[in-house]
Amino acid sequence: MKRKDYISWDEYFMGIAILTAMRSKDANSQVGACIVSPENKILSLGYNGMPIGCSDDDMPWEREGDELETKYMYVCHAELNAILNSASHDLRGSRVYVTLFPCNECAKAIIQSGIKEIIYLSDKYHDANASIASRRLFNMTGIKYRKYHPTGRELKFEV
Repeated sequence: MKRKDYISWDEYFMGIAILTAMRSKDANSQVGACIVSPENKILSLGYNGMPIGCSDDDMPWEREGDELETKYMYVCHAELNAILNSASHDLRGSRVYVTLFPCNECAKAIIQSGIKEIIYLSDKYHDANASIASRRLFNMTGIKYRKYHPTGRELKFEV
């Protein structure tokens, strides 16, 4: 008889997005993304961080101050990293599991790449213009988005 307590696809892929977020060096926001094919195959992963070749130790991670001395001018978001990391995959029809609802810039990349559904864990910037614009873009292009509802299952592992 087969097990009945196995995790769902949503739990599995959101879990991978959460684990991927743990690679971020950002002290304030760790975001992860997992892009999945319609056949439930992982196509790509990404987390928020500095572009390849930019030293995490030499780049600014501040949230306030002179704009050029804050992280916002430099950090590549998790969704964009996942899209860019998937150079050999066709993303049309795929879905992305992301730990934070996408900003408007990532929304444009999601639309252009052909991703058709976003499953997000947090929407803490729901009322920010970037999130409002994202929803407008997604609604206009027919891209589905839905909140992931944690099951309360706890995952523990040691390395």
